[in-house]
Amino acid sequence: MAADMRGKWPEWSLPAGVFAAVLLAQWSLVFNPGYFSHDELQWAAFAAQAPGQFLRADVWSGVQSFQYRPLTFTLWLWLSQHLFAHPYAFHAVMVALGGINAGLLALLLRRFGVPATTSFAGALVFALGAYAAHTHAWVGTLADLIWVGCALSIALIVQRDRRSRVAVVATMALTVLALLAKEAAVVVSALLALAWLFLGRRAAWGWATLAAALPVAAYLALRVGVLLFSPRETENYGWSLAFIPQRWLEYQLFAPNPTKMEAAGTLARGLSDGRVVAAIALWLALAWALWRVGPRWFMGFVLAGAAALGPVLILAESANQYGYGFAAVTTAVCAAAWPRMGRYGKSVLVLLAVLCLWHGANIVRRMHRAGEVQAVFSPALAELVRINGDNTIRLRSADPSQRWLFDRLTHDIPSYRGVPIGKRVHLVREGEAADYVIQPNGRIAPP
Repeated sequence: MAADMRGKWPEWSLPAGVFAAVLLAQWSLVFNPGYFSHDELQWAAFAAQAPGQFLRADVWSGVQSFQYRPLTFTLWLWLSQHLFAHPYAFHAVMVALGGINAGLLALLLRRFGVPATTSFAGALVFALGAYAAHTHAWVGTLADLIWVGCALSIALIVQRDRRSRVAVVATMALTVLALLAKEAAVVVSALLALAWLFLGRRAAWGWATLAAALPVAAYLALRVGVLLFSPRETENYGWSLAFIPQRWLEYQLFAPNPTKMEAAGTLARGLSDGRVVAAIALWLALAWALWRVGPRWFMGFVLAGAAALGPVLILAESANQYGYGFAAVTTAVCAAAWPRMGRYGKSVLVLLAVLCLWHGANIVRRMHRAGEVQAVFSPALAELVRINGDNTIRLRSADPSQRWLFDRLTHDIPSYRGVPIGKRVHLVREGEAADYVIQPNGRIAPP
């Protein structure tokens, strides 16, 4: 059948089909009328302050900044200048980038001999699962889309085993781009080293490992002190080696836990949470299924997954977008193992795939709902601030379960549609006196 597929369909049809399927499946992310968090609102304000000036020298020269992401920030600023007022277009760019990454993963699997249908299905489980759904839905995760796309592109180039000089130059260039997008790209060289170890120790993977290690080493020499010891703006960027076991476990158990919306809350109730126990049982079942295929498959799954997470394992809090690369790597291992599995292993993978897709669908609904609320709330807030001038406005969420969203949408927003916000808005807690109450749909009304 695989031979027939190759004969009937050109190679590009597989990634193109995956891309189209992702756009179709995540249409509600594309047609999201608003945004999710303060990041998008902040960058829109920055873009309004300096229209047309997206190539800012300070963004590229600030190598001692805690978040040195000049490629991401430059692109984000440019997109905000042109697309923030058109959220459908902005979200279409994000979902399209996610669809491209999924297409690259499908093509990579296919070139490793995985059947086309399995490659297609594996790429969709990755793209529509919990980690990717969150990443595609939030404009603030542009960096993750870029660095993972660069890593997948490197793997495709090296897998073709082209002339080593071409692969080395391409690997080095793409690694630099990935590092300029996000610090997490330091894991690229580790992932390539594992590919060399588990894929027959081919010279191409070895040369690629060295090619990626050079810019990673230079990057760390310049920035490791900043990353580890500079002051943190928020507690979630604190770090300790003692966090590694809990972070690793959270990332393993989050995806098949469809009612959890944030990876950070996966272990909030510990083993008293039956969902956590069920997720552990499923992980052990998957581990056994991979071990039955061969111990190297299980080791590859664990080591590659840990390598893709890399430095985020030492952070004080897990985050959905941090698991985007982890999801790509672990899904690829499972898809590649599928043809070698018996009934038991395939049953486990199907069950996990269903749970991951269900989880992704729940996150899509949540993110779309957040966008609907923001599209109503932020303009209403700007108008309220304009009317009240310099007076501080005290707001309370009518639904306490929505407070997290309004915390995000009022945090450190310089301005919205030209109206200065700053410190003029204070979100009070339940039971405290408020000037206005935020309704569940985002409207603001007197108490």
